[in-house]
Amino acid sequence: MPPPISDIWRKLSWRTIVAERVLIDAGPIVAILIPADQHHRWASDQFSSLPPPLFTCEAVLSEAQFLVHRFGGDPVVVLEMITKGVLNVAFDAEAEADRLIKLQRTYQNLPMSLADACLVRMSELHAPSRVFTLDSDFRIYRRHGRQVIPVLAPLNL
Repeated sequence: MPPPISDIWRKLSWRTIVAERVLIDAGPIVAILIPADQHHRWASDQFSSLPPPLFTCEAVLSEAQFLVHRFGGDPVVVLEMITKGVLNVAFDAEAEADRLIKLQRTYQNLPMSLADACLVRMSELHAPSRVFTLDSDFRIYRRHGRQVIPVLAPLNL
């Protein structure tokens, strides 16, 4: 006879029940789209192993488009990643403005960009989550003031 459902639920961890949300920063988007980027291979390998969609915010998309254009790529491809279901814009900066201001004031010595503040806030709102990034500042930032933010980043960052 199989074990009762209550026994099965007790053995499952919270991570098993709730899928981890991957939040993507501009760096990996740029690295994937620009073959000459030093992190292109690493980012492509990581990207291919992650189930879509990857979650992000408009500030990250703006930063990614700017950088892709600067490095000779087609910035429109960044938006096409949304229409293809690869990326999901899942953040309302207007609703989160007070928290974003607090985060940017807390980390004004780095300084913290709007894109970074949005990703930190998204990590607070969507647990469990991890930030897919090439930005070492995410090793400094804390969610809810004290919690380390899990990252998916190259070891040498």
